[in-house]
Amino acid sequence: MFGDAANWNEDAYKESILKDREIQTLTVFRTAWPPSSNPNPNTIVLASSDGSLTSYSISEIPLGFSDSRAPQVKPNAFLQGHDGPAYDVKFYGNAEEDALLLSCGDDGRIRGWRWEEFMQSQVPVALQGNHIEPIVDMVNPQHKGPWGALSPIPENNAIAVDTQQLFAYVCILTLSPAPGGFHFLSCRGFLCILLGCGMYLFKETCKIKMCFKGHLDYLYCIVARNSANQIITGSEDGSARLWDCRSGKCIQVIDSVKDEKFKGFSSPVSCVALDASESWLACGSGRSLSVWNLPASECVSRMCTRASIQDVIFSDNQILAVGAEPVMSRFDINGAVLSQIPSAPQSAFSVSVHPSGVTAVGGYGGLVDIISQFGSHYCTFHCQCV
Repeated sequence: MFGDAANWNEDAYKESILKDREIQTLTVFRTAWPPSSNPNPNTIVLASSDGSLTSYSISEIPLGFSDSRAPQVKPNAFLQGHDGPAYDVKFYGNAEEDALLLSCGDDGRIRGWRWEEFMQSQVPVALQGNHIEPIVDMVNPQHKGPWGALSPIPENNAIAVDTQQLFAYVCILTLSPAPGGFHFLSCRGFLCILLGCGMYLFKETCKIKMCFKGHLDYLYCIVARNSANQIITGSEDGSARLWDCRSGKCIQVIDSVKDEKFKGFSSPVSCVALDASESWLACGSGRSLSVWNLPASECVSRMCTRASIQDVIFSDNQILAVGAEPVMSRFDINGAVLSQIPSAPQSAFSVSVHPSGVTAVGGYGGLVDIISQFGSHYCTFHCQCV
């Protein structure tokens, strides 16, 4: 009456349950727009909690917005980038044929692949994952303790790319959450040698060039200030710091707790962003967003939000922020709320802007929103686990 249990496969049943849970809890930690000669966005790359790096074609996604009935879409290219969550993905290079796809994750690795090779692979998507060898593959060093015991490999939370060194070497700034420090990695292997009419990439040994120390707790975010050869980091200690890349020294501490106007605030700095002029800095810290004039070392505005801010980015002279609520907020420099657009992820971890003004929001549930430059929803989709 209840069926024949003789052919019951306990392992297959458990695997199906785990697969369903993985799909439901899949989280997109980073969205990125690849370099393209096409002025209109068509491809978006995602770094997710299952360690995957996936590429999706926007033109193949059904139009419309739905947070509960968004279609599940298959990627058109897939890499198993990390053992554990992939937290960040960045592109180095402005041309499709020369660009590098760089990522970091929970396994402590910093890896890179040729973007052109990734997109032009003839291997079926179902068989992809480890089909392309990375041309960058580094792992955070372990430290020896008493009796020769090794520390755990620290994870990497974010990457920043120094675009000013186009013809020397790629500088990848990777955060290691070992308290107080992060590594400055010099990948000399990607020498851009101009030979005739073509640019060629050569692989050499990647190594740690410098270690910056000064934060008092874990590091969450990083951005490169290329015009001044500086980097800016945000930490659990509630401060953002400016560092000189040549000396490795901290040259400025942005700490709202020490500002008499903002006594009592001590939330971690979870995200930082620079505007195009690299004169204005936005810092997301708990349920507040502050904007700083870097040349004057002055906080010009502070906005309070209903939920914690988890990512922030400048779009022209405006600031886009997402966090632990299904909303993308748009602010001006002075802190005024210009708009609030509903987003599909109940908690969003990434917001990225294409040069055309199209915006991508990714987060919990493997949901991604594509929002037009006019503020309307273009499409929403669920990432499909491969």
